Amino acid sequence: MKESISRAVVGTLLFFLTMAAALLANAQSVPNSTRSQALPTNPQPARPAVDAKPLFAATALVVPLPQVAGSQANGSSIPQITPVPPVGGPPMRLTRKDAEQLAIRNNPRISIGRLLALAQHQVYRETRSTELPTFSGNITAVDANEGSRVGAGALNAPRLLEHAGAGVTLSQLLTDFGRTTNLVSASKLREKAQNANAQATTEDIVMATDQAFYTALENQALLKVAQQTVATRQSVENQINELAKNSLKSNLDLTFAQVNLSQAKLLQLDAQNNLDSSLAALAAILGFEKPVTFELTEEDTQPPAPSGDVDGLIRTAFQQRPDLQAFTYEQEAAEKFRRAQRDQLFPTISALGIAGGTPVRPDCFGGCFPNYFTSSWYGAMGVNMSIPIFNGFLYSAEASEAKYRAQAAAENTRDLRERIARDVRTAWLAANTAYQRMSVTAELEKQANLSLNLAQSRYHLGLGSIVELSQAQLQQTDAAISNVNAQYQYRLALSTLDFEIGMQP
Repeated sequence: MKESISRAVVGTLLFFLTMAAALLANAQSVPNSTRSQALPTNPQPARPAVDAKPLFAATALVVPLPQVAGSQANGSSIPQITPVPPVGGPPMRLTRKDAEQLAIRNNPRISIGRLLALAQHQVYRETRSTELPTFSGNITAVDANEGSRVGAGALNAPRLLEHAGAGVTLSQLLTDFGRTTNLVSASKLREKAQNANAQATTEDIVMATDQAFYTALENQALLKVAQQTVATRQSVENQINELAKNSLKSNLDLTFAQVNLSQAKLLQLDAQNNLDSSLAALAAILGFEKPVTFELTEEDTQPPAPSGDVDGLIRTAFQQRPDLQAFTYEQEAAEKFRRAQRDQLFPTISALGIAGGTPVRPDCFGGCFPNYFTSSWYGAMGVNMSIPIFNGFLYSAEASEAKYRAQAAAENTRDLRERIARDVRTAWLAANTAYQRMSVTAELEKQANLSLNLAQSRYHLGLGSIVELSQAQLQQTDAAISNVNAQYQYRLALSTLDFEIGMQP
């Protein structure tokens, strides 16, 4: 009899283990097949274009992530390849808007922000699981010396009987007087804060892209100024050289002209290096690693004057800045968590239900002992209340800690609001100054060109010295550089002002 019961116990265990393995294999096969179908057929990137010009760009992997808000946070994505110009093909035409879109798709910092937001959504689901019922199954088989007693260990039933059975257990939290609700609310607010942080990271990248783009355009324009300066001073040096050969000008004049030409060539070298560096920085922000040719295109329209209502801009920043929204959500989450820590002092009420069967159990021929199995099934249900009495002041200390952290979060939010007001006002002042500098530098360049023309005419007529001509050339070059700087610094100042009030992208 004992051997037959043991064989039945082993058979029951093997049956349940086989069913569990089959269910697990079916559950794992679905996502694997789906993932294999979604993989790209040719994930190798194309070779980047090679150009003789020292410009920069690259190939890059794009990780298009789903929207973070709502139920879309559960999605996944497969890396795709960003198209780049083929080898020997035309350069990549790039406007500011195109550069911003490339940076949003390719920059890894944006992907990190979105992935952290997806992870925070799973934290919310983890916290919310406490409110949902817990359903579990159990399979138990015992082969023991009947009627024996257990003095220690996990098998502490008064009588150990040979049996095999399976059942399910259901537990449900009825109420803990608000603690779990506050914890779920805090997790949801932290998810919103992480979404706002991801948006703030996107705006940071867009701002960095605009800065790199305008810096590259500015260096490109400065290189043209340097090249024009070299051509002009080369022409003057050639003329003075011919005049010096014919003894119409002194060697001192020729030396001054050569010095001016060398300075112009140094200016051109520095401008070329600055352009290459700015294009490399732009390529890095766009998420590229290898060189490719860029053709930067400017906006056709002249940027408007900045708004005169700085107080209205500050109010807009308070409403739209994602980092301020993130701090506000964190403050609200800290307050919810403070309430949850306080609610630990309240009781917890839970419901429990259990049901199952014992197909293998001891024979009752000849009479059963009182604690033997008398039925092929079992079931019970009940309610339990857990009341905290004393735990070394742990709950009160945790409640006090949460209260102080909530107060610190409120102070952090207030500090950020003050810094936003300062940054918006500073950006608005910089934009106004840059706007006024454009007209001043344009007039300066106009006057410097006129002064250079007069100095050249006086020098050719013998009425002026080479020092006067050199000074006029230097002033004209400085004026042209200042005008180029003013044009692009104003565009960058407007982009910075939009960033400070939360208008990007």
